[in-house]
Amino acid sequence: MILPPPHLSGRCRQFDAVRPPTVTPFIWYLIWLTASGGGAFLAYGWDKSQARRGGRRIPERTLHLLALAGGVAGAWLGRGVFRHKTRHASFTVVLTIATAIHGGILIWLIARG
Repeated sequence: MILPPPHLSGRCRQFDAVRPPTVTPFIWYLIWLTASGGGAFLAYGWDKSQARRGGRRIPERTLHLLALAGGVAGAWLGRGVFRHKTRHASFTVVLTIATAIHGGILIWLIARG
């Protein structure tokens, strides 16, 4: 029978520091914002590409919903990088509202710990 060294008997101290991190609602929300922001960014890029080629476009309503669903950072970034939908006042209004909503949720999650 092989026994552990005396200093490790009862428990294995070397693995005490290797615990999986607790994933808080704040972290889950950041993951959601990152994923949906990436999707919105790609959607803006695709729509701009299709606009240049005269191809099938993504409806404006879909782009709005992507921003409201959490892709607001990607929508702002895509709008700037691709210079897409910058003359449409409705996009500025929707993105501003989405920024306020998701900024408020982030503040609330931070405040509740």
